Amino acid sequence: MTVHDFAIVGAGIAGASLGAELAEGGARVLILEAEDMPGYHATGRSAAFWEECYGGPQIVPLTLASGDYLRDGGFLTPRGALYIGREEDTGLLDAFEERFGPTGAAFERLGRSALGARLPGLRPQWSAAIWEPGCADIDVAALHQHYLARAAKAGARLVCRARVTQAKRRSGGWTLNAQETRFAASTLVNAAGAWADELAGLAGAQPLGIAPLRRTVVQLRLAQPPPADLPLALDIGGRFYFKPEAGRLWLSPHDETPSQPCDAAPEELAVAQAIARLETVVDWGIAGVERRWAGLRSFAPDRLPVYGPDPATEGFAWFAGQGGYGIQTSPAAARLAAQVLLGRGPDAMTARLDPALYSPARFR
Repeated sequence: MTVHDFAIVGAGIAGASLGAELAEGGARVLILEAEDMPGYHATGRSAAFWEECYGGPQIVPLTLASGDYLRDGGFLTPRGALYIGREEDTGLLDAFEERFGPTGAAFERLGRSALGARLPGLRPQWSAAIWEPGCADIDVAALHQHYLARAAKAGARLVCRARVTQAKRRSGGWTLNAQETRFAASTLVNAAGAWADELAGLAGAQPLGIAPLRRTVVQLRLAQPPPADLPLALDIGGRFYFKPEAGRLWLSPHDETPSQPCDAAPEELAVAQAIARLETVVDWGIAGVERRWAGLRSFAPDRLPVYGPDPATEGFAWFAGQGGYGIQTSPAAARLAAQVLLGRGPDAMTARLDPALYSPARFR
């Protein structure tokens, strides 16, 4: 039985990107995916955008460090973003500027006239906004396939329909059972997304409290198709966001409903809330609901990702808890985690990142 240097559990954007970086670093990499194909869960259900402030000030360095890679690879399409607010939201807009001002993110405050010019049909109570010109759509499928191809070219082995049911550490390495097949690796890497804590428990590691939260998205057909260059619009109070997609509108109520790890499905209440909130923002006619879906976004207790070796379980490492920003930060996150796991120093992409900020040791 081949003994791999790293066995990564999960082949979404996390496992695929880390697998590529480790394999290109000379490691023998195995990627185990429970589903029939990679990216079935969170990665395949993302309405992903690259937005500099999404996730909070401590995520901004990862997002900015990933920007050039995503742009140079052709994975980004410029869109721009508006955090919109009403008069009673002035304090939230002020707080946004204060929080993100020192981060290096590019944004400016807009008044009603400039806001209305960017968001036609806006109802009069929406009076101000934060404008982020650098926001862009991400071609998630292309980026995911890019990393899977990089991993394969570098010699990584991907095995689907391989749900890990047992993980035992013996003689300095791991023996993994998955769908009646055994695998061996020196280091077990937890990139299992919503199942991260379950995998930790299976391996005898202490779970970190990584919690899956359901996010709902609805595709609407409008009476008049939305302009293709309409910016991403987000409520400064965190109650919705929407953007155009191929002549339709993608809308979310920005829900974060606790869930067990599962094949997430949308709830009718969340769909109704999304539509009701949209109708308080714009006067667009809604012709129909064409699709609805949900995905699980998984957060550590402090809502920061977790990268690196577990301080209490030998040979067990984390690459999890990436919330809703795992795709937009994937280039820098995977590079940083691979450098930590391979014992290598930073490069130009990761030079300004602090690995201690995201280390699982912060919970011990």
